[in-house]
Amino acid sequence: MTKTYTLVNQKGGVGKTTTAINLGAYLARLGQRVLIVDLDAQANATSCLGVDKSEISAGTYEALLGLKPAASLLWKNPDLKLWLLPSSPALAGAEVELVDTPRREFRLREALEPLGGQYDYILIDCPPSLSLLTINGLLAARDGVIVPVQCEYLALEGLGQLMQTLQRIRVSLFPEMKIRGLVMTMFESRTNLSADVVAEVHKFFPNQIFRAIIPRSIRLAEAPSQGKPISAHAPESTGAQAYEALAREILLGDGVTVA
Repeated sequence: MTKTYTLVNQKGGVGKTTTAINLGAYLARLGQRVLIVDLDAQANATSCLGVDKSEISAGTYEALLGLKPAASLLWKNPDLKLWLLPSSPALAGAEVELVDTPRREFRLREALEPLGGQYDYILIDCPPSLSLLTINGLLAARDGVIVPVQCEYLALEGLGQLMQTLQRIRVSLFPEMKIRGLVMTMFESRTNLSADVVAEVHKFFPNQIFRAIIPRSIRLAEAPSQGKPISAHAPESTGAQAYEALAREILLGDGVTVA
């Protein structure tokens, strides 16, 4: 059965797209069929997988507006064994065009429904905002929301706002929505600040933080410029080891046995 997780944080620069790409790459490396959905008009997830967004003739925008079925829009990376529903700058206009559309908040969920069973995991990378696109991503998260949290104090304030938004969506649109887990990112082991932030988040979300912690890493920062996930760019790096650990932790929690 397909597991669909949405990665969300309205604060930019917290490692959300990095987590979507690298988690997806390691899930695929561990034998899972993985589809990454780029729901951000900046198309960073698309670029990080080596796809030139200027070459995208159709993608998430067309799927949301019902112009083409999502299955006809997918790109496959045979080396990584990953599939991608790409984005392009055209997606920026989707929010305006969807304003008067019936069930506008459920457009992505409905677009992805025909793909159920074809993939083991669908990971949705949302824009860094609490927009209609993000709400579409959240309502498509049938199995939970994954929240990357940067190890700095300003991230804590944004986390509180996000949790309030998730609660409002539960009440008004999606009572079954749950948090799959929080991923602590950009951890700096040489400072007390990162450890203090992790401890503070643990205090408020004691049972919802993944054990795998993503370090601040030059190799992770380099990988997008190469159009590769860290598993292909620097598989021996600490960042790669952390994302592999996260993928294994998620698989274990989902009851999937891997070698």
